[in-house]
Amino acid sequence: MSYKIKVKADDFFVKEITNLPIKKEGLYSVYILKKSGWNTLDLLRRISQKFRIPFKNISYGGKKDRHATTEQYFTVKALCKDISLKEKNFSIEFVGFSPYPMGPKFIEGNQFKIAVRNIEQKEVEKALESFKKIKTYGFVNYFDDQRFGSFDPKQGFIAEKILKKHYSGALKIYLTHIHPEDKKEAKERKRKMFNYWGNWQECLSIAQTEFEKKAFNHLVKNSKDFLTILKKISKEELSMFFSAYQAFLWNEVVRRLILRLFKSDNLLFHKGLAGDYIFYKEVEENYWYIKDLKIPTPSSKAKMPDKITDEIYREVLNEREIKPSMFNLKKIRQAFFKEVQRDTVVIPKELYCSVEDDEIYKHKLKLTVEFVLPRGSYATMLIKRAFAKSKI
Repeated sequence: MSYKIKVKADDFFVKEITNLPIKKEGLYSVYILKKSGWNTLDLLRRISQKFRIPFKNISYGGKKDRHATTEQYFTVKALCKDISLKEKNFSIEFVGFSPYPMGPKFIEGNQFKIAVRNIEQKEVEKALESFKKIKTYGFVNYFDDQRFGSFDPKQGFIAEKILKKHYSGALKIYLTHIHPEDKKEAKERKRKMFNYWGNWQECLSIAQTEFEKKAFNHLVKNSKDFLTILKKISKEELSMFFSAYQAFLWNEVVRRLILRLFKSDNLLFHKGLAGDYIFYKEVEENYWYIKDLKIPTPSSKAKMPDKITDEIYREVLNEREIKPSMFNLKKIRQAFFKEVQRDTVVIPKELYCSVEDDEIYKHKLKLTVEFVLPRGSYATMLIKRAFAKSKI
């Protein structure tokens, strides 16, 4: 795809829409956090350290990307002083008090304004036609690539390895998976650890981080005890790995559902990190079946809404050699597979588009799109749907 997003921080703006009750007094101080160049967790940890606030006393609703300009709410428990401040890439503004800590349940949705760059006139015309359809009939509510940062194309998912009790494989992905944002030195070190895997003394000799050193020190003395190390992964990180795998399985079920329900000449495709995204182009009779369909993320007791989805779900699990009971982990307890009901189709609100010359890419156009999505839906998926093609 030739289009580009997030070229500049202000090309991607997202504002949290909350129904958190804000009062003149309450147990929790409420702040608006405006930022760019920071992800939510790292910045809140910095705020925690700067003001000497226990991190457990800070609550937020959603994690916002650092490659964007964002506005969101967070609360601090029993805080007497005002911590409002303004720095180069972020600001904190006190807005009142609340009887409750901020959390996902208080997010009604997110308001977006996205600049899509480096596009030709023909692409703009097709995208505008697509947006007209999306405005009325929505798009398939896939989890987007951001969810799959821990997925390793060669090694797979950490969570799947854990489910299959392949603890060595899970730890190997955790310690050797190369992220695009890793520095050159880290990438080279991880490549070496991948190649040396099983030679724990050699791995220890190149270990740099505290976790790497503890892990390989343990393996030098206990060469096959991978489980003990996996148990030291934080609850937050492990939850992310589990959520990533659930998202992948959910996407796979929905992908196959779309392929089964819609005619082949009515399908649009867009490449994805952990599988292609497949959309319907025009509305068919089966659209009305999926429009209000909710499908749960996989868990030990997840029940599909009907025979069709149950058949596909079992097919997906069988191919991955996973049984539902395996989601109920016995040996790793710091995180678990949480079931969430997710809409198959999402329809954006307040969708508007405008076109102008692209000031960065010469002789190209910039398409600016504004819209509101419910919590948990991906703005980037709406863009993918608008620029999806009949064939990849």
